[in-house]
Amino acid sequence: MSRKKIQRNLFLTEKRKIRVGKHMLQLRILRPVGETGGKATGVLWVHGGGYQSGSSKDVYVTRALSLTVKFGAIVVSPDYRLSRHHPYPAGLQDCYAALLYMKNHANELGIREDQIMVGGESAGGGMCAALCMLAKDQEEVNIAYQMPLYPMLDDRDTESSRDNHQRNWNTKKNHKAWKRYLRESWGTDLVSYYAAPARRTDYSGLPPCYTYVGRGEPFYQETADYVEHLKAAGVEAEMDAYPEEWFHAYDLLMPLKKVSQEAKAKFEAHFADAQQRFFAPQPEQKS
Repeated sequence: MSRKKIQRNLFLTEKRKIRVGKHMLQLRILRPVGETGGKATGVLWVHGGGYQSGSSKDVYVTRALSLTVKFGAIVVSPDYRLSRHHPYPAGLQDCYAALLYMKNHANELGIREDQIMVGGESAGGGMCAALCMLAKDQEEVNIAYQMPLYPMLDDRDTESSRDNHQRNWNTKKNHKAWKRYLRESWGTDLVSYYAAPARRTDYSGLPPCYTYVGRGEPFYQETADYVEHLKAAGVEAEMDAYPEEWFHAYDLLMPLKKVSQEAKAKFEAHFADAQQRFFAPQPEQKS
């Protein structure tokens, strides 16, 4: 039996559409096969692609899949609007609507409403951080834990994103993607921290965090800064950093490499710990 067929026996996929303003947003939902012994951890997993490409189908080749297969989590991945045609804030609005849907339909989805987490790689990691900030400020939904892996957080050049010529993602691609996402506000003081989370100054009250990143990739510095800002604000946060040769999305593009397997194992260990320790009861409905 092929590996693909084996995996299909380990999870189920469901698609739903929800209305966000004038358009319909598709959600791809991964469920474990068989009884889970009660309600499951809910994870909103946001795909990467520089805010300009990718789809919810990417969830099958990301860290999110093992959260369902190994840990029984119910993963929801939204096909948010992309910046090629819909710049900020369209994508964030879609992802926040998906987050609210998880909270408001927790019983129907089989999700623990006190254990909704968010995660994603690259731009999905940046969106994850933005959602944590937006959710805290709006006080409509509480997030128990965040997993922004090598996140795209800062539209401004950092020590690691400036003059970076590594494989897969580099300074030139980064500038192009941010300009497409932010349009005319790119590089100005008009950029919101919901668009570029690195611009936020108050990190207090955000959810506990785990992430990892390569030391040589463009997003190393902004990832490290994000974790340090969280820790300085009293938020439990941890980051693993991998060698210089780890280029952007190395773990997804080189999954059989020893260091990729190490990163996967550490990520899963942190998630297992988070399932046991981190909960966030939902606020009462506003009248």
